[in-house]
Amino acid sequence: MVVGEMPEGLDFLVIGGGPGGYTAALEAAARGRSVTLVDRAGADGIGGTCLLEGCIPSKALIEVADLRHRSLDFAGGALGFDSAVPPDLTRFQEWKNGMVARLSSGVRSRLTKAGVTIVAGSFTFTGPQRGVIELDGDAPPQHVEFEGAVIAVGSTVTQIPPLPFDGETVFDAAGILDVSELPERLVVVGGGYIGMEIGTAHRKLGSDVTVVEAAETILPEMPQAAQKHVARRASKLGIEVLTGHTAQGRDADGIVIADDSGATRTLPADAVLVAVGRRPATRDLGLAAVGITADPAGLIPVGPDGLAAPGIAAVGDVVAGPALAHKAIAEARVAVDALCGRPAAMVSTAIPLVVFSDPEVAVVGVTESAAQQEGMSVSVLRMPIGASGRAATMGSTDGVAEIVVDVDTDAVVGGVLVGPHASELIGELTLAVEMAAAPADLALTIHPHPTLSEMLQDTAGLASDPTI
Repeated sequence: MVVGEMPEGLDFLVIGGGPGGYTAALEAAARGRSVTLVDRAGADGIGGTCLLEGCIPSKALIEVADLRHRSLDFAGGALGFDSAVPPDLTRFQEWKNGMVARLSSGVRSRLTKAGVTIVAGSFTFTGPQRGVIELDGDAPPQHVEFEGAVIAVGSTVTQIPPLPFDGETVFDAAGILDVSELPERLVVVGGGYIGMEIGTAHRKLGSDVTVVEAAETILPEMPQAAQKHVARRASKLGIEVLTGHTAQGRDADGIVIADDSGATRTLPADAVLVAVGRRPATRDLGLAAVGITADPAGLIPVGPDGLAAPGIAAVGDVVAGPALAHKAIAEARVAVDALCGRPAAMVSTAIPLVVFSDPEVAVVGVTESAAQQEGMSVSVLRMPIGASGRAATMGSTDGVAEIVVDVDTDAVVGGVLVGPHASELIGELTLAVEMAAAPADLALTIHPHPTLSEMLQDTAGLASDPTI
């Protein structure tokens, strides 16, 4: 089949081309199903927000910003950077866009080889196992029937009325990642993971950055250790953090904000990033036609097998749980199994969550505060990242490693890593949680020296030798 070819009777339908969608399409094709993937942007939408606008582009910016900052920090510009010379974001955009295009092309190639038909259009359910695709261009709507379907439409950014996006001064995350000129003064509305990641990167590139957060702390959904260390580092970097403040709008001089008492002030700004969350993109799917009722937040209720209705599954940002690409991929595999008549259930107890802030934050399983709320008896093994010789050689000693252990079973049930490359280290701790490993299993596993991974070994060793 070629891109755009559309039979009236479909076997397996996937709605959305992001990580959950393209994974479902590939998994279903591998099981011998004839798969049609519908995405609003067609082949150009393969990869979804994560690959095209979010995860990958933002990490590219963070990597470049870290490289520049670390070079300046270590050598005062002697390694090829000069703090007085602003970075060339035009060249960055060329590099970033080329990388994203190559990655998206790679996914499209896999889909093509698997025989997946990609259709540009928007899908709406009209009844059980029926729907209509509004095709791009002048083509008439295509009414289709399907045997099985996976809803993987992702989410859309949340706007706030006082600061509508204009693509010139007020941006969402995707927009700010596409600018070719570094703003001298950036105001970030929202101190969650997106705001802190992009705000920190811009500060390292040379912007004056102010973060405005309505809660009493940045990263309000993260463990206290993460909040403390990221806030401390932000202060060292020169980022102004205003917690307990909300954006009220714009005036001729900048962005108007208010504190908890209602007192207002204006922040000068050349650019504003609004990063206050996302909402499931389920509003226009016609869910009622197939007996599905989304909750007030727009989330679709599903069972452990991912099924929302007979023959229909939902994965990723449109179902409960953290909106993470790797969670969507795992859910897609379960959903395809269920739709193909195989026993399936999402039973993972450990879904890691990473914030690419400075320092990085990675959390998995049960945290200390969650354990207390659930009445679990736990011990917390804790060691500062500053104890790591490798961290010292990197000049990155802000952070902590925490391993949460169930006292009754001596099993690792969770942990928090705050520090350099926490995103890469959390995999080992995730495996420990999945396998219900004991701290001794980590402590007695020989880790290479000198590496950051030793922090997990040494922290786990505190269970038997608190003097480490």
